[in-house]
Amino acid sequence: MLFEIDAANLSHEAAIADYWEHLASSHEGREFADTLVRGVCRDLERIDGIIRGVSRNWRIERMGRVDRNVIRLATFELEHMHDIPRRVTLNEAVELAKRYGSEQSAAFVNGVLDRIASDLGKD
Repeated sequence: MLFEIDAANLSHEAAIADYWEHLASSHEGREFADTLVRGVCRDLERIDGIIRGVSRNWRIERMGRVDRNVIRLATFELEHMHDIPRRVTLNEAVELAKRYGSEQSAAFVNGVLDRIASDLGKD
């Protein structure tokens, strides 16, 4: 959903509705996914500021869409989903990057998120 919002410049509500109507194979996890998407969109400027602060050699605009949105999603999760361990968030983000990103995405996402998690004090 975040990729679609970024690529097609859709509103988050339109992307959420489109995903669940046309792309989802089940509705399992819908509430959690919708919460993440709405949260990232609500806090996008602040989340992007956090990402900019740790990715000194990469402007966020130059990151691949997959990488950028996986990092945004995981940053929101690290900040707001206190019941999810850091390791779980980072592992899931790396798996998404491996599956949908480029050959270098997993290492890049892991490196950026490790710095973000450390800066946020998430152990």
